[in-house]
Amino acid sequence: MKKLVVLSGAGISAESGISTFRDSGGLWENHRIEDVATPEAWRKNPDLVLNFYNERRKQALSVKPNPAHYALVELEKHYDVQIITQNVDNLHEIAGSTNVVHLHGELFKSESTKNPELVYDIPSWELKKGDLCELGSQLRPHIVWFGEAVPMMDVAMDITAQADIFVVVGTSLAVYPAAGLVHYVNAYKPIYIIDPVKPDITFRKNMTFIQEKASVGMEKLKNELRITNDV
Repeated sequence: MKKLVVLSGAGISAESGISTFRDSGGLWENHRIEDVATPEAWRKNPDLVLNFYNERRKQALSVKPNPAHYALVELEKHYDVQIITQNVDNLHEIAGSTNVVHLHGELFKSESTKNPELVYDIPSWELKKGDLCELGSQLRPHIVWFGEAVPMMDVAMDITAQADIFVVVGTSLAVYPAAGLVHYVNAYKPIYIIDPVKPDITFRKNMTFIQEKASVGMEKLKNELRITNDV
């Protein structure tokens, strides 16, 4: 079975109603990124950061996967599908995708401020001041904030290098280091890029651009790969 590797971005979640900061001029739900998504913000005002992500979890619990998510699940009938997502929501998993790597962390998990390798599920939407890890330190959102290293990047590069087909959906490849993954695809393997905005990257012979939103573009990709809903 061929290995189909997918890099998904904010555009696929946006169709489910998950807001993205890039749609709002650098604001995320009326907050400056510097105030809610950096280590400095956490040190300066942990209450604000905790409340911000609590609200994001509430929002995530109110939305559902969309046709683009389900199209990726359907592809598992025909390919060995591995999803590398820049998104912190769990919509891929809710839809039924079985192999998902989260580059930027997971909204419904927390981590120890003393040892980031200690990661815990958040059973509902709320993470509070005073919620402690087993070492007695405050728990923080399990999110890779701006200015922090991306721990899963090496894993993602290895997966990408094994791809027989590489698909980019819902991202214009503007966020690094994730955007750099496209350069780890074998030069002889096809790449499909699904996004309304055509990325500013060097075109190569086996690169196909589908300038559509995620749900429409995924349906076109299924047709391109000759996959029909009745198979």
